[in-house]
Amino acid sequence: MQRRSFLTLGIGSAIVLAAAGGAVALLQPGLVNGKLSAPARLVLRRVAQAMLAGTLPVDAAAQEVSLLALLDRADNFIAGTPPSVQAELSQLFTLLPTMAGRRGIVGLSAPWESATVAEVGEALQGMRTSGTALKQQAYLGLHDMVCAPYFSGEESWAVLGYPGPTAV
Repeated sequence: MQRRSFLTLGIGSAIVLAAAGGAVALLQPGLVNGKLSAPARLVLRRVAQAMLAGTLPVDAAAQEVSLLALLDRADNFIAGTPPSVQAELSQLFTLLPTMAGRRGIVGLSAPWESATVAEVGEALQGMRTSGTALKQQAYLGLHDMVCAPYFSGEESWAVLGYPGPTAV
C-alpha cells in the first residue's frame, strides 16, 4: 500500500469512527433514573400488545388503562433488579428504539409507532426461534418484562379467570 493511500484510509477511518461515536452519544438511554425512557416505553408497549394479544381487554379504554398499569409496574420491576440487570436492560432498551436495533435484533421493518400487532408478533416469534443467542436472550428479556408486570396486576386476573388471593 502506498503511503498516500494509507494516510487517506487512516483519515477516512477516523472520520467514520468520529461520526459513529457522535451518533452513539446521541442515543437516548433505555433507562433514565431507573425508569423506562419514553422510546423504551413505546417499545415495551408495542411488544406487550403483541405478546398479550387475546389477553388484553378488547375495549380500547380498558386496554389503555391495562397497558399504562403494565408500564408502571415494569418500572417497579426494574427498580427491584440488581444494577447489572438494570444496565443490561438499559442497553437493550437503548438499542431497540433505533432503526438498527429494530431491524437487526427484532427483525421488524416498520417503525414501532406504525407497526401492527401482527407484524410485531411475527418479529417476536422470529426472535424466539432464532438461531442467534443474542436474539433469543433479547426475546426472553422482553418476555419477562411484559409477563411479570402484566400478570401481577389485578386487571389481568379477571381475564384469566383468577379470583385473586384468598383472605387468610
